[in-house]
Amino acid sequence: MSTINIIMGFDFGTKNIGVAIGQKLTCTVRPLTVLQSQSGIPNWGGIKDIYNIWKPVVMVVGLPLKINGEEQSITILARRFAKQLKKQFPVTVKMHDERFSTSEARLDYFENHHNYLYARQDIKINAIAAGVILKSWLNQSF
Repeated sequence: MSTINIIMGFDFGTKNIGVAIGQKLTCTVRPLTVLQSQSGIPNWGGIKDIYNIWKPVVMVVGLPLKINGEEQSITILARRFAKQLKKQFPVTVKMHDERFSTSEARLDYFENHHNYLYARQDIKINAIAAGVILKSWLNQSF
């Protein structure tokens, strides 16, 4: 019997962090929730709760780059967040280019607004963007 390897994806932001879950076996993802940060500090309790429920083996953090590929101030904060994840959880942490993920998430949301998953009030664009980042990573990794 094969093990389902769960992966957690993050769309990092200083106010909100989108969270999505995916699995290697089927290469599917689903947006979970958006965790609010306080003064730029991630909601570590919320992240820990989600980790304890899903037990991911990999965490993927979106790498926010400018359109031309250059880094920006939020890039440094996202890298710091990834390092903190690695210190707090016994998982592999990867970073993945997230350019256009929010635009793709908005398009996905508006195309699928009738879908019951997107009708849930706790699913916001940031969580959908985390799913876009995670799906892109899965597609490139397997």
